[in-house]
This record gives sequence, C-alpha cells and structure tokens, in this order.
Amino acid sequence: MNTIHVDVVSAEESIFSGEARFVALPGEAGELGILPKHTPLITRIKPGSVRIEMADGREEFVFVAGGILEVQPDRVTVLSDTAIRGKDLDDEKANAAKQAAEEALKNAKSEVDLAKAQSELAVMAAQIAALRKYRQKK
Repeated sequence: MNTIHVDVVSAEESIFSGEARFVALPGEAGELGILPKHTPLITRIKPGSVRIEMADGREEFVFVAGGILEVQPDRVTVLSDTAIRGKDLDDEKANAAKQAAEEALKNAKSEVDLAKAQSELAVMAAQIAALRKYRQKK
C-alpha cells in the first residue's frame, strides 16, 4: 500500500509519528488534503484538526493551534506550538480557557491586548470545534 510518513510535533513533544494514507488539515486558504507523492510544499496552517487516515483505515485526530506544514513526497511534518491528540482534548479545560479568553477580550485595554485576546479566542473556538468533531467520529 502507498503511504506517507506523518510527524506532528509541538513545542513540548512529538504528538504523532507514523504511516498514513491521507492527511487533511486547515491550511491558511482552506482545507488541505495530502496524499503520498504530494508536490513539496511549505505553508502556514490555521487552528483546527489534523485528520490522519492510517494505513489500517483507522483515523487519528490532532488539534493544532496553528503552525507550519512541510510536505515532501514521502513525508508530512506539522510543527505547532500547541498540539493535542483528539483523545486528550478536555471539554472542561477548553471551555474554561474559552471563557478566560472572552473575559480578556472584554477587558482589553489596548490594540495589542485586543489582538492577543482575539487570537486566543479563535484558538479555543477551533479546539472546541475539533473536540466536537472527534467525539462524533467515535
């Protein structure tokens, strides 16, 4: 079977490393689908879910808070400050962080505070959406 090696790495650790038939992830200009022998590519990715279709047909989900994607014909590498396996996403923590980001948005005193709060809120909203999507697949 034709596969491509996939690595998803956060600032702290390697989150996923393995062979896949297909990878889908949130590119800056929309959803990207990567198959083996894909043309080389480097691009930014937005907060959201990386869906990895494994060689055996199972699917693995990893939430990323944005980052960089590098594609080579035989390898996909996703680099993100924050990456969390779908099975490790936590409803309570995600909702608490979203509420904190909403609070920061209300209390923003400057353009910088406002931009930071908006960014954090976007990341948390994407994480909650990824969590819902992962739960539906199970």
